[in-house]
Amino acid sequence: MAPDALADLHARCFATPRPWSASEFAALLDSRGSFLLAEDHGFLLGRVIADQAELLTLAVDPDARRAGMGRRLVARFASRTRDMGAVEAFLEVASDNLAARALYSCTDWVEAGVRRDYYAPGTDAIVMRLTLRAAQKGG
Repeated sequence: MAPDALADLHARCFATPRPWSASEFAALLDSRGSFLLAEDHGFLLGRVIADQAELLTLAVDPDARRAGMGRRLVARFASRTRDMGAVEAFLEVASDNLAARALYSCTDWVEAGVRRDYYAPGTDAIVMRLTLRAAQKGG
């Protein structure tokens, strides 16, 4: 998917906080460790730096939701980041985005913290963590 298409879909999925622009997507895709997982009506943008991964955003067209695409993309993210050497992954999700929080919870993400008023006054970010594999003991 081209940055313009990513921005268009992101805008259909997110009003608050503001959707990301095509130039923001282009810059993220050009940054070290970043990758895109795309399907016909959705995508996930992630990155890996050292042994940590970050799920930056996940967008599924509102007309294509509840068909398992989000779950597939999250599973692909876990596999891809594990292959890239990540031991754990993190994401931030709006406290009022109950559907996304349910998706992440049922795919083994656990709440790890809160960033108060991160998205807007009264809208916290829930920081979630996924253990990708046990840390190896040094030798």
